[in-house]
Amino acid sequence: MPRAEVAGSYQELSEDVERVSENPAEERGGEMGVHEDASSVILPDSELGTSAPSLRFSKTCLKNVFSVILLFIYLLLMAVAVFLVYQTISDFREKLKHPVMSVSYKEVSLYDAPGIAFYPGKAQLLSCKHHYYDHIPPLVNPGQQGKIECSTWRINYTDPFTNQTMKYALVVQGPRDVKKKELVFLQFHLNETDQDFSAIDYLLFSSFQEFINSPEKAEFMKDCESSYSSWKFSGGFRTWVKMSLVKTKEEDGSETVEFKQETSVVNYIDQRTKPRSDQLFFVVFEWKDPFIQTVQDIITANPWNMIALLCGIFLALFKAADFAKLSVKWMIKIRKRHLKRRSQAMNHIS
Repeated sequence: MPRAEVAGSYQELSEDVERVSENPAEERGGEMGVHEDASSVILPDSELGTSAPSLRFSKTCLKNVFSVILLFIYLLLMAVAVFLVYQTISDFREKLKHPVMSVSYKEVSLYDAPGIAFYPGKAQLLSCKHHYYDHIPPLVNPGQQGKIECSTWRINYTDPFTNQTMKYALVVQGPRDVKKKELVFLQFHLNETDQDFSAIDYLLFSSFQEFINSPEKAEFMKDCESSYSSWKFSGGFRTWVKMSLVKTKEEDGSETVEFKQETSVVNYIDQRTKPRSDQLFFVVFEWKDPFIQTVQDIITANPWNMIALLCGIFLALFKAADFAKLSVKWMIKIRKRHLKRRSQAMNHIS
């Protein structure tokens, strides 16, 4: 019985060997099918590998676009900085050519007494007196010689414009105390005149004390007449002159003085009993206010401000240029790295 079972097993084994030897092609085909199935399973992994570089490429492209935008922005800022430099220099030159006039006021309680030079001609000074607080007492004996209570000086000098005509001037000390409203009241008398209109010329100069201290008073008066303007007051009226002082500083540092005047005229009512052919002149001098006006030209362009602004602009230019340089280098580096990775990926796929 055991011998029969062994013989049957041997027979089945021999049949299997013969079957395999008869179909070797089919078995190889099955193995190839297994390999093909394995390759078909690995293919999605390779596709995932190729999608990752494409994602990296899109990020790199976005970075490059952003860098280019930044580069253009900084180039625009550089252009604006260059324009600001040009505009700053142009404004500075324009302000140097056209200084601004500055006006300041200085309050004083006492002025330096001005000098008042009268050119009376044939007229005669009858009275001169200082009063305060704008109060002038009624006239006593108008047309008659009165008291002269002012500092006066009579001087003759040659006309500075013709150098031939001799001129006679009566110099009187002007008011000083502006707080007490000091004024000088003068009365002139003219007996007869061959002119159609009667008037007396006068001029104002800055300091009566300078005139007194001057050793050459004739030359001093010639200089005053050349430098200051002259005015007139008419007969038959009381002329009230309110003065204000203006000092002007020149570019060379010198200072000039000018008087501004406000004049009011009041008619004189002659109450003398007998009709007369003579002419009376009345004039009052007073300071308008306690402020001395100073005028000077000021250059508003500050060179230190311009230098600081230019330094800031040039620093921004250098920083922008440095950033642009680094941005270009970084873009070139990223581009080379991308090309290198792309070539490596192509070699790996191949």
